[in-house]
Amino acid sequence: MKNGRVAARIFALIRCTSLAALLAVTGTAHAGQPSPDESQLQEHGHYVNREGHVVHSPAHSRNGKVPVGATAKCGDGTYSFSQHHAGTCSHHHGVAEWE
Repeated sequence: MKNGRVAARIFALIRCTSLAALLAVTGTAHAGQPSPDESQLQEHGHYVNREGHVVHSPAHSRNGKVPVGATAKCGDGTYSFSQHHAGTCSHHHGVAEWE
């Protein structure tokens, strides 16, 4: 019986440690940045950033307003949803203004 309890405690410890490690890795890297509303955008591409997050590619808004989650307006009139300044609006004539 004693070995069974020890094994159960070890298993519980491993589960807790694994959960803590998972939360540390995923964390809240972009919890403050809302996802864009796809229905308000003309283009629907995505890319994976350097942290492995899927990010919406620069897109034009359907109504001309700043879309939810936009971080910058690019020189070609698209809005960027990037999570880092480096490379924002690359291939879109650079950053015209930060949102």
